[in-house]
Amino acid sequence: MFKKLNNIGDSAVICDFGEEVNHTVNSNVIKLFYFIEKQSKSKSVVGITNCTPSYNKLLINFDLQKTNSKKILKFINSIDFNGLSLDREIKEWTLPICYDFEIDLNNMSKKLQLDKEEIISIHLKSIFYVYMIGFVPGHPFMGDLDPKLFLNRLKTPRIRVPAGSVGVVEKFCNIYPYESPGGWNIIGRTPTKLFNNKDSSRPCLLSPGDTVKFKKISKKEFNNY
Repeated sequence: MFKKLNNIGDSAVICDFGEEVNHTVNSNVIKLFYFIEKQSKSKSVVGITNCTPSYNKLLINFDLQKTNSKKILKFINSIDFNGLSLDREIKEWTLPICYDFEIDLNNMSKKLQLDKEEIISIHLKSIFYVYMIGFVPGHPFMGDLDPKLFLNRLKTPRIRVPAGSVGVVEKFCNIYPYESPGGWNIIGRTPTKLFNNKDSSRPCLLSPGDTVKFKKISKKEFNNY
C-alpha cells in the first residue's frame, strides 16, 4: 500500500505512499487515517496522539509513555489494507464565492491569455477534491484545477491575504480560513467560515475526501452572509 515506513524522531512514524498526487493515492492515505483514528478512539491501539494526512503521506505521532515505535510499526504492518474503507460519509459542498474580491484576475488573464469571465467560468465548472487540511486550521488544499488555469505561485508572497480568499496555484485551489501570509493567485472570496473552534466535535467544515463546487454571488449577497 505504501512505499516506505520510517521513524520521524523518537515519537512519530511516517507512512509514505510515494510522490504521486492523485485521487487513488490520496484515498489510500485517507482510508488509513480514518482506520487508525477509529482504532485509537476504541482503544484497540493505545498511545497514538495525532494522525496528520497529506497528499500522499500520513504522519502518526505517539506518546512514548504509553507505547513505542516498535509497537506502532507492528500495528501498522498488521493492517489488512484490502479491507479498509473510508467508513464515513463523503460530503459534496457548494460554497459561495464573490469574484469582485479578486486580487489577481488581471494578471491571471494576461498570463493565461484568457479573459476574466472565461477564467471565472472555468473555475465555476470545476469540482474540487479535498486532498488535505493544513497550514492553518481548516485550510483545505483542493484539486484538480482545469489545466487551462495552471499558474505558479507569486514570486513575492503577500504578507496578508484576507480571510475567505480563494486562490489557485498549479493544479490546486485553496481557501484561506484566516488572514495570513500567502503566495497563491487570489481569484475571489467566500463568506463561508471554514473553522469553528467552538465546535469540538467538528471544528473543520471540510474534510479530506470531500468535494467542493463554487457558486457565484454578488458583493451585496456576500455582505449579507
